[in-house]
Amino acid sequence: MAYYFYLKAFHVIFVITWFAGLFYIPRLFVYQIEAFHKPSPDKEILGKQLKLMAKRLWFIITWPSAILALLFGLILFYLNPALLNQDWMQVKLVFVGVLIIYHLLTHVYFKHLQNDLVTVTSSFMRLWNEGATFILFAVVFLVILKNAINWIWGIIGIIVLGILIMLGYKVYKNIRAKNPDA
Repeated sequence: MAYYFYLKAFHVIFVITWFAGLFYIPRLFVYQIEAFHKPSPDKEILGKQLKLMAKRLWFIITWPSAILALLFGLILFYLNPALLNQDWMQVKLVFVGVLIIYHLLTHVYFKHLQNDLVTVTSSFMRLWNEGATFILFAVVFLVILKNAINWIWGIIGIIVLGILIMLGYKVYKNIRAKNPDA
């Protein structure tokens, strides 16, 4: 069953590329939202280029990676169904479900911005960008430690991570307020 590890490697590779897309697409959304509020012709030139970049990232990297990561994950479960009985895997699957919802909601933002419909602020999108980070932390720690029982430390870790991200965001916002080119 040596091919099992090849399949597992492909699963991990596509999880990484899926997250890469999920980390970068909200960043492009921030730029699209900010470009939308610029005067002409900057608005049109930047908007067109950013839409193209987002479309390529979303449909050439992010969506295919999501589908392939999930497909390889399902194949791994088929080959090793005992994984489904492990507590840490059940918790991981909850986070995978949250990741899929995050992905689908990000797709809604993608569609809106492709149609020049700006429904959120660039500040919101900067915070939205951190959603994938929380999920990644949770999944990596579950996979490496294989411990779904110790919720106290997990919750404390996620809270600390959230506080650090919010503090970092506040510092960055203050720097941008003082120097818009930062």
